[in-house]
Amino acid sequence: MKIGKETVPHTAISTSNTETIVVRGADLARDLIGKLSFTQYFYFLVTGQRPSEAALKVVDATLVAIAEHGLVPSVQASRMTLAAAPDALQGAVAAGILGCGSVILGASETAGLMFSEISARIETGESRAQAAASVVGAWREARRAIPGYGHPLHKARDPRVAALFDVARQAGADTTFIDIAEAVEAVIPSIVGKSLSLNVSAAIPAVLLGVGFPLNALKGVPILARTGGLIAHLSEELRQSIGFALSYQATCEVVYTGDTPDGFDPAA
Repeated sequence: MKIGKETVPHTAISTSNTETIVVRGADLARDLIGKLSFTQYFYFLVTGQRPSEAALKVVDATLVAIAEHGLVPSVQASRMTLAAAPDALQGAVAAGILGCGSVILGASETAGLMFSEISARIETGESRAQAAASVVGAWREARRAIPGYGHPLHKARDPRVAALFDVARQAGADTTFIDIAEAVEAVIPSIVGKSLSLNVSAAIPAVLLGVGFPLNALKGVPILARTGGLIAHLSEELRQSIGFALSYQATCEVVYTGDTPDGFDPAA
């Protein structure tokens, strides 16, 4: 039974024979190992193009910006998993990455989609402010969260935003999407009814889209970066385990609201 359009699998990423491994048309051993940094190689793998100097600086900065932010939910899930299965590092990493959804880490992709909608309207002749207001208004009417704005800790702008924007500007990257991101921030109060400042999940697509990084791979940047952070936490977890302590702290905060049998004493 045929599923999908293709009947023969195709890929332009890699092939090999007994002597050579080819990646995106280059000889891995001769042309890439020791010649490209991992950030350069990542960009090359995703796009098939060697990154410009601006692209290299921007992608590198985004990976550094999102790799670590303390005991966030993905890290807690990862550390508790490793505490329960210390022989399964891969499972613990996966437990953390599986939480990369629309609220945590995955918001970069959604923000990029929103910025692309705004960009498309600008190309038809709308001003940046009009386009931002139209798209934010439509998302709000559809009861969709405005991705990449507001942060539970950083009530003013997330400090990583200015750092990423500075890297992009100093590197000479296209700032079209930075301008769009700031236009969204400006129209939010009149549409949402309160100010929501830029956070790193909006800054990441704002700078990456300006250096040719594909929209459909945006979520991959925080996933890749957070993997590095998780491995650091899991290395620490193997030396000094807090996974069960995290679980214990959670149980201490739980308030049971269901029924209980006669004679049940929660303090017993």
